[in-house]
Amino acid sequence: MAMTFEQVVETIRQFPAEQQEMLIDLIHGWRTEARRREIARDAQESLAAFRSGQLEPQSAQTAITELRQFSEGQECGENWL
Repeated sequence: MAMTFEQVVETIRQFPAEQQEMLIDLIHGWRTEARRREIARDAQESLAAFRSGQLEPQSAQTAITELRQFSEGQECGENWL
């Protein structure tokens, strides 16, 4: 029997605090691992694109400038791409 999201949340609310903390730790670990896999996949795709000539080399200063612009855009809620 599948539970709705709301049912899951209500069930978790009834757990003792220690079990809620354990669940938080588990979910955090799952999300961390998923993010690591995503970063690794993105890095592999970027390397493949660079090696195939789809990306041009650039200086460290140019990369830093672009990263700063991206970061500032994210803080303002803008989409960089």
